[in-house]
Amino acid sequence: MTNKNILIADDEKNIRLTLSMAIEEMGFEPDTAVNGEEALKKIEEKNFCIMLLDIKMPGMDGMQVLKKISESRPDIRVIMITAHGTVDSAVEAMKLGAADFLQKPFTPSEIRDVITRVFNRETLDTERVNEYDTLIELAKQQIGNRKFDAAKEFAHKAAALEPGRPEIFNLLGVLYEIAGNKEDAVKNYRTAYWIDPTYAPSKKNLERITDIHGFAFGIDLGKNPKEK
Repeated sequence: MTNKNILIADDEKNIRLTLSMAIEEMGFEPDTAVNGEEALKKIEEKNFCIMLLDIKMPGMDGMQVLKKISESRPDIRVIMITAHGTVDSAVEAMKLGAADFLQKPFTPSEIRDVITRVFNRETLDTERVNEYDTLIELAKQQIGNRKFDAAKEFAHKAAALEPGRPEIFNLLGVLYEIAGNKEDAVKNYRTAYWIDPTYAPSKKNLERITDIHGFAFGIDLGKNPKEK
């Protein structure tokens, strides 16, 4: 990417200011929009490589904006700004090709990390496919391209390399859920939960996708998924 323009769409002035300052320090050029309508107008007028988009905004919300961008400007990598507990929206955003997520409250370091990851994905060396971190980023790159089968392949390779990492099984769960395969989604969320019961994303996904007691499909959250 030679384009370094980044659009921030958030109705909170302090958030826009914090993100703009962090982006400028990284050598990128920030622009801002106070709502979804203004954001869509700006992407018609200017070329952006990345967009930071708040899910919750008055009027046209972030999900509606993301849907329109995925149809008209799929080249823009969209990082969704989420609040704690917005798991349903996060899965839906991935279906629409969201490149990554930034959860409130965030630090300048977290802002820099997520922007760097998304920016650098475009130049990943696909020959380094035996490295766990590279495989994760390649999977997320394909999610951003809405190529979910390719993303799943990279994620499965990462899981084979590092089977003790809960985040990769949680990502696989999301990918199976996007594909409409609820049973395999639950199995992967459950695997992530079993590897590390303190890993919050997998627990939230299990609670969301199963019934209130967590026993859909005969699943016991506390049982090793490899046991019969």
